[in-house]
Amino acid sequence: MKNINTEQEYREQMNQEGLTVGIFTTTWCPDCKRLDMFIDEITQEHQDKQWFTIDRDEFPEISEEQTVMGIPSLLVFKNGEKVAHLHSANAKTPEAVNEFLKDL
Repeated sequence: MKNINTEQEYREQMNQEGLTVGIFTTTWCPDCKRLDMFIDEITQEHQDKQWFTIDRDEFPEISEEQTVMGIPSLLVFKNGEKVAHLHSANAKTPEAVNEFLKDL
C-alpha cells in the first residue's frame, strides 16, 4: 500500500483508471489503529484495486475537498472521480469493510 507524502502523489493515485481505494487516517486515532490490525488481509483479498493511505492531518485541504469528516474513512476513486465513501462509523470491522468493497 502506498503512503501519500505529497499532493501530487495523491492526485496521481486518485486519477488511476481502475479502482483505487484511499484510506484517510491519522497517527493518533484509536479506530485507525483497529483498522490497521486487519486492513493488510483485506488488501490481499482485493488486489484488483490499488491502495493508498493519506494522513488527514497532513493534508487537511484534501480531506475537506473529499468531505472526510471522520477517520478512518475509505474512499474509492475511478478515473479521478470519487465513486464510494465508507465513513468512519462503518469502517470498524473487517466484515463492514469487506461488505463495502463487495458492492463496488
